[in-house]
Amino acid sequence: MAKAIRMPLLSDTMTEGKIIQWNKSVGDKIKSDDTIAEVETDKATMEVVGYEEGTLLYIGVKTGEAAKVNDIIAIVGKEGEDYKSLLDGEGQKQDKKEKKVDKKGAAPVKNEDGQKAKAEPEVKQPSKKPFAELPMDAKVIRMPLLSDTMTEGKIVQWNKNVGDKVKSDDVLAEVETDKATMEVVGYEEGTLLYIGVEAGQAAKVNGIIAIVGKEGTDVSAFVEAEKNTDSNSSQQGAFGEKHDEPKQEQKSSESKASSNGIASAENDQPAIEGGRMKASPLAKKLAADKGIDISKVHGSGDGGRIVKKDVDSYVPSATPAKQEGKKAEAPKPVQPFEQAGKESYEDIPNTQMRKTIARRLGESKFQAPHFYLTMEMNMDNAIASRQAINEISPVKISFNDMIIKACAMALRQHPAVNSSWMGDFIRQNKHIHIGSAVAMPEGLIVPVIRFADQKSLSQIASDAKGLYDKARNKKLQPEEFSGNTFTISNLGMMDIEDFTAIINPPDSAILAVGRIREIVVKKGDGFGVANVMKGTLSCDHRSVDGAVGASFLQTVKKFLENPVTMLV
Repeated sequence: MAKAIRMPLLSDTMTEGKIIQWNKSVGDKIKSDDTIAEVETDKATMEVVGYEEGTLLYIGVKTGEAAKVNDIIAIVGKEGEDYKSLLDGEGQKQDKKEKKVDKKGAAPVKNEDGQKAKAEPEVKQPSKKPFAELPMDAKVIRMPLLSDTMTEGKIVQWNKNVGDKVKSDDVLAEVETDKATMEVVGYEEGTLLYIGVEAGQAAKVNGIIAIVGKEGTDVSAFVEAEKNTDSNSSQQGAFGEKHDEPKQEQKSSESKASSNGIASAENDQPAIEGGRMKASPLAKKLAADKGIDISKVHGSGDGGRIVKKDVDSYVPSATPAKQEGKKAEAPKPVQPFEQAGKESYEDIPNTQMRKTIARRLGESKFQAPHFYLTMEMNMDNAIASRQAINEISPVKISFNDMIIKACAMALRQHPAVNSSWMGDFIRQNKHIHIGSAVAMPEGLIVPVIRFADQKSLSQIASDAKGLYDKARNKKLQPEEFSGNTFTISNLGMMDIEDFTAIINPPDSAILAVGRIREIVVKKGDGFGVANVMKGTLSCDHRSVDGAVGASFLQTVKKFLENPVTMLV
């Protein structure tokens, strides 16, 4: 069966995307992980993956033109397959209306010979069952692609229930991706007719998560047909597992109970509507992390609902409630004693971030042949230079900022390290974007300092600090954690002397940095103390040879041992 590929939601503020380039043409064979097009959003130019296999049957948006989020931009299926039925609910609505007028007794449509055209009887759409059409008054809402590495999203909370009225800018649900928790806007108006994925479950990118349309529209036939189709395809589970259509009414009530149950833990807070605090789980978590009384935050969402931007922009009053702060700091309960010999464990579900880390780094480690180069660097001059620079710098410069600058400058001289293995060719990047790994409780994320070779140390420090803060608050946007050409992982602040890091795709190398430590060295006729730091470069041997990696590391060493050379 032919499958529609829609314009994905590539940023939380995106409403439409402009096709910069099609990488495939009609008739081409495509795989599920092929990049079919490049799209310009309001944030950046990103790649669109179709996640479907087959032949490209149809391209709906020309290069240079824009399409709204969730509009059909292409159709993939079996070679020669009829895909027109997929367009009936999209660009062919006017044709449908004209056919209906003719059937009701209006003047019949005639062909060139003056005979009555038989277009309507020849449309054999009923014979295509069980592939039921989506009713004209209904629109499908799919799981958007919220990051370049996302393959599925977990529904954290539904903000609407079946039967609720929704506007085009309403936040329908909150989705946990591999990078952050983000809000999903449906961009459709009407009544929420169907919820396909319950809170706590995951759906693959482009999987159907909801249907919106005119109140009373029956979508049960379409839903059942899609379930039967998906059971034999790679998108099985897009509607959730083992949900029978006869239980739709029961599931709707369960969805309401689930949604209400999430808020029931906060029932002791001041009432805003019906005795319940109207706030998203993400807003509540951010408020708790920041020690903000959420009842004092003004909500700007639907019906006064508090969302994350309200918490981010909240400014507390000048007289903080100290007593309330004391009450909030309740002592942690003492872990109960367990007798010796008793075995116990806890199964912790993997987050979307942890799943992606496991998948991507597993692929990197076992597909890319790693080799490692370790070099010791004297940091005496770097310590003195940093102290002098911080006396005049508008922002505090860290050693990590100096390492970012040194690596960026070294990549200029060794472009072979600033590359990506692409299978049939090596892509040598002309721009230098340095990823700097940040550890969070959920896993590792890599904010990207773009054009680091062109920036001053104070600019790098300012950019890095802002990105690190966003990462810890789960506010990074896709363009801020993608596009790296080289990565640095620094564990020096945790007293690690040296370690090896796994290459962060699509890079060809990553530098693992240890702590600065004092050692005794021979100086003149006596002995003295020197501050040294070890750096270990992990290289992909498919694109970087040993001598190339060693030369790059020597250049980094020269810059760090004499930082003034980075200013030349």
